[in-house]
Amino acid sequence: MKVGLRVRMTRLASVCLCLVLLLVWEAWVQHQGISALVLPAPSQIGITLWRGLASGYLLGHMQQTLFELCWGLLAGCVLGFVGGVVLAELEGLRRIVMPYVVTSQVVPKLALAPLFSVWFGFGTLPIVVMTALICFFPLLENTMTALSQADDQQLALFRVWRASRWTTLWRLKLPQGLPTVLAGLRVAVVLAWVGAVVGEFTTASKGLGALIIAAQGSMDTALMFAVLVLITAQGWLMYQLCGVLERFVLRKVGF
Repeated sequence: MKVGLRVRMTRLASVCLCLVLLLVWEAWVQHQGISALVLPAPSQIGITLWRGLASGYLLGHMQQTLFELCWGLLAGCVLGFVGGVVLAELEGLRRIVMPYVVTSQVVPKLALAPLFSVWFGFGTLPIVVMTALICFFPLLENTMTALSQADDQQLALFRVWRASRWTTLWRLKLPQGLPTVLAGLRVAVVLAWVGAVVGEFTTASKGLGALIIAAQGSMDTALMFAVLVLITAQGWLMYQLCGVLERFVLRKVGF
């Protein structure tokens, strides 16, 4: 009971802190007479966000970004998980491939966006590819780490039982490493928004990222902030849903 009360009080304190910061922001902008082109007040951002949602103007852009994000996240996570399993089990292949995998992550993704436009054309596909490229590495790294941390005594016991590599992987390594793999999924969900929005900066005419660029061109700073609030809210919601999924899965496997 005390733990639950403490959690609720912490959440309430977090919400109160957010409200206080917004009120300070509002008062400072109003008192200093700062132009909305430089820094709009939270009330103006809220009005712009409400009007965009109520009119349906923002909904189409939201759907486009979510479509690209979900496909990129799915492709990146599948490739990352499968690749992590393969590289964890085949040490020789890991030594050959990992330098190229790391290189693919070191190269700035914004610099790759024009190349993706040349290779895959404009529209959805290059954004999905960029999102997948950003998402797959956390799953790859976390999966390799998880599979390498299986208990040595249990591994020895599986060897005594003459268990196959597949049985050892499926019955021992994956169940024990599941929390680490799911932690990689949470990171990938957050990074997916980076890939989708950054990809839309250069290769899309529709989507939340493209809308930010359009608002910048028309000097509509309030709309830019409204879109950022929308991206933040959706990213936070997806992260929380991922946490719920993680707790459900871990509870099912006995953690």
